[in-house]
Amino acid sequence: MAITDGAETTAKHLPMALFAEQQRLWRRLLNYPAVLEQACETRVGASPFDVVLTQRTHQLLRYRRDTPATYAEPLLLCYALINRPYILDLQPERSVVQQYLKRGFDVYLIDWGSPADIDRGLTLEDYVCGFLDSAVGFIRRAHRRDRLHLLGYCMGGTLATLFTALNPTLVETLTLMAAPIDFHGRDSLLSLWTAQQHFDVDAMVDAYGNCPGWFLQTCFLFMNPVQNLLEKNLAFYELMDDPGAVSSFFALERWVNDNVPVAGETFRSFVKDLYQHNRLVKGQLRLGGRPIDLSQIVCPLLLLTASKDHLVAPASTEGIRPYVGSRDITSMEIAAGHVGLVVSSKAQRAFWPEATRWLGDRSTLPGEVRPERSPTF
Repeated sequence: MAITDGAETTAKHLPMALFAEQQRLWRRLLNYPAVLEQACETRVGASPFDVVLTQRTHQLLRYRRDTPATYAEPLLLCYALINRPYILDLQPERSVVQQYLKRGFDVYLIDWGSPADIDRGLTLEDYVCGFLDSAVGFIRRAHRRDRLHLLGYCMGGTLATLFTALNPTLVETLTLMAAPIDFHGRDSLLSLWTAQQHFDVDAMVDAYGNCPGWFLQTCFLFMNPVQNLLEKNLAFYELMDDPGAVSSFFALERWVNDNVPVAGETFRSFVKDLYQHNRLVKGQLRLGGRPIDLSQIVCPLLLLTASKDHLVAPASTEGIRPYVGSRDITSMEIAAGHVGLVVSSKAQRAFWPEATRWLGDRSTLPGEVRPERSPTF
């Protein structure tokens, strides 16, 4: 049988391709000791900061600036109660904190810490009307400002929304980043798993006190098992001869596995009131004896979502639109997952510079006076 020209060309190049792949295999294997060393040396939480406020397990971090801030209003980052907040400052080249510092903002971050057994009774009210309120008050006094910018990520976005609805005159702008707001959809496995017919949250909290970190980690792992158990490790094998990629892999893995429990009563309320009964957008949620009325949110609103997010569907974040009183609402979406929205090179290169620019356009320069804003009633 005659060999075609294409087949003959392939046959000639095949030994060279096999040799090149064999060379890559040896480089990966020989690099294994360096990979282990890099795993131990990889650092997370890139930017220097000072702890300026502490209550119970909670801390307020203020990131250091080398130059005076460009804008008068500071920015407070409110992270979720799950995992650690350094995902927002993972590495120098993968840092949302650095993006806002470079844009010219004073940046603060809440680290909720890890609740102990004694903290099992902490409620949403304790978090929102307690430390979040204390942090906002501290920052406003420190900067002598009436209002600040507030950004909430994931569950932290829900907390930030609750705070803004209760205190609309204190928030200059609200940025919601992959934040669950409207829980009526079933676009994610998390929504399905927390449904009443599948999950008895009362039994879990009564048995464990706090929701264990290992339980949350297992849930997140099996939401995308092929990616988390197979594809990720195959991709790491391909990157073993790239020191920069190896460092990024270990930094993210450290964060993914750095789980913390969630205070039992807070977890119970989040599942029952929000996931199961969707009381936030229905106007049926109360904190501190006060109703949560989303129409009281009148500040500029930025909605940041990821189209491949398997934890918080973009529709859940966008679902806030019909309920708020804000007239200035901007949406930005990136083709990434829940974490890629923060740390992917694509997000850091183009998405976050645009998001920080949005905030700069709605900020005050030193010495400039902005008009007062009143909530709607």
